[in-house]
Amino acid sequence: MKEFKNKTAVVTGGASGIGKGLATRCAEEGMNVVISDVEAEALENAEKEIKATGASVLAVQTDVSKLEDIETLAKKTIDKFGSVDLLCNNAGVVLNSYAWEHSISDWEWVMGVNLWGVIYGIRTFTPIMIEQGTPCHIVNTASTGGLTSTPGISAYNVSKHGVVTLSETLFYDLEEIESKVNVSVLCPGSTDTRLMSSNRNRGTGYNKPDAELTKEEKEMKTVMDQYLKSGLSPAKVAEEVFNAIRNEKFYILTHPEIKESVTSRMEDILQERNPSGVTPV
Repeated sequence: MKEFKNKTAVVTGGASGIGKGLATRCAEEGMNVVISDVEAEALENAEKEIKATGASVLAVQTDVSKLEDIETLAKKTIDKFGSVDLLCNNAGVVLNSYAWEHSISDWEWVMGVNLWGVIYGIRTFTPIMIEQGTPCHIVNTASTGGLTSTPGISAYNVSKHGVVTLSETLFYDLEEIESKVNVSVLCPGSTDTRLMSSNRNRGTGYNKPDAELTKEEKEMKTVMDQYLKSGLSPAKVAEEVFNAIRNEKFYILTHPEIKESVTSRMEDILQERNPSGVTPV
């Protein structure tokens, strides 16, 4: 996909963080922008901000863990703009805890947003994009946590590893049918986002206030907060994404230093030795 002007982009989790960075960049490229997010106030603010640039914007409140919400998002997109040319399955959340301490509802929430959200996006939008017969692109947001295994965020790691292999398989599937739809998987490292405050959007009855976090959970959260705040801007990540789309690049590694950890992990596997190194998300 080389041309973006007057094309239509759909960005989930588009009201903040990387999603907002992507939505803003789409507008700068002259695209129609469909922003979806579960957080109503942030969505409204993002819509106003991007519309102020002169872009055509549609905001759709969406819980990506619900298939019916994704189907509604697709319908509203087609009704408004007539096509979808770029899909960014970006919405994501994280919880800190040891693997054995995550509750079942923790697992269901993280997997629902991070993995099922991408599954639903692919299931709903890919047939539309194939049918259009025009150059299109799908970007699935994973993480360096989808390439390595950082302790303390097991549900997140599992979901992001799932997004990576799902994206790889989708790439092969689309290649097999000689589709004009291309795919990338975004694996960012530290980025200045509110990811560690994901719990703000969790359903009633499932929230765990900071005051109720264990000492270990508080320490994990503090370290991760500091790590993210020291990272790239969402705008810089969006720039990397558009460079990858233009060049039909599948793996988008915004932090080259991750390659050392990925190499170490691959060598661990091939040599059948114990895991020897970790990296932050």
